Amino acid sequence: MEEKIPLIGERFPEMEVQTTQGKIKLPDFYKGKWFILFSHPADFTPVCTTEFVAFQLRYEKFKEMNTELIGLSIDQVFSHMKWTEWIKENIKINNKPVEIKFPLIADSSGEVAKRLGMISPFKGSNTVRAVFVVDNNGIVRTILYYPQELGRNMDEILRVVKGLQIIDKQKVALPANWPNNELFGSDAIVPPPADENAVKERQKMAKEGKIKCLDWWLCHKKVEE
Repeated sequence: MEEKIPLIGERFPEMEVQTTQGKIKLPDFYKGKWFILFSHPADFTPVCTTEFVAFQLRYEKFKEMNTELIGLSIDQVFSHMKWTEWIKENIKINNKPVEIKFPLIADSSGEVAKRLGMISPFKGSNTVRAVFVVDNNGIVRTILYYPQELGRNMDEILRVVKGLQIIDKQKVALPANWPNNELFGSDAIVPPPADENAVKERQKMAKEGKIKCLDWWLCHKKVEE
């Protein structure tokens, strides 16, 4: 039976992959860390080049959040290495060469891409722009898919990781466009109460100024530092 694509909340499937930094086993290689596995259609292509530059420019921000990056396409490892070498030699930001420091999976057989649903029968044989956000327990937390023609917004991916880590730590939810929500700004949403006693406690907290509420089921509070 063909394996299904992993779902949000499931453990990332175990696999050994060949990368530009050697063979690694996922997800255990990143045990204790978050990681973002993202696919790109092909090396030496314009949109993908801009994405890799954008990811690298934010790599330290990801690392500050205990998060690693790992790319993937169906190119061979020597193609990956030559492409990242070209980027370093030809692209400069603020007069500094861009050196891709995260590994790239060489999925020349396409097996990993197929297993993760990265190849669309309507878009040819190359991978679409898929993103898997995996937490420090190896659990898939977010899945994003973009068409080959549209480059990704790396700041949104940073926001996703930061938001998920706040959700885990503080047991809250986050509103639309957080941290710039139109109603609550950078505040977090307090989860709805599960019973009448919790409603009364919620109302008490609102009177004490610990939270703010539009109604008993719609309350918010500041994100803890």
